[in-house]
Amino acid sequence: MFAFPEFCRMQLATVGLLVIRDRKLLLAWSRNKECFYLPGGKMDPDETAVEALCREIAEELNTLLEPADLGFYTHISAPAYGELPGVIMEQDCYFLKKDINPSPAAEIGELRFFSLADYLAEKNQAPGAVMILQQLTNEGLLQ
Repeated sequence: MFAFPEFCRMQLATVGLLVIRDRKLLLAWSRNKECFYLPGGKMDPDETAVEALCREIAEELNTLLEPADLGFYTHISAPAYGELPGVIMEQDCYFLKKDINPSPAAEIGELRFFSLADYLAEKNQAPGAVMILQQLTNEGLLQ
């Protein structure tokens, strides 16, 4: 398999929301990519990570968030699922500090809570979702 040299790699700035209930992580089913992944998405060039996440969650989950509702957790880098080879997702992940009642909107077809084992049983797996599920599990935050 051909490996892209580092200078050919493209970075995709994204943000993701971490919502944990009953020691499982909320993931959103994308109709476009046919995969569950963290709610959130791509940052626009003129946005901060928090602004982008608030916008994406309003679009995808019908939920309004304020910057104070979010707490930075970690940054992950992973191959971008559903993108061309060599595209690397650079994602800032934020915990949600309040309870919400999200409902799917836009390209989101379903919302479901996952453990790492649940997600690994899925047909399609986004590398970034696997990475964050592993990290949260290793830290004892997920079952």
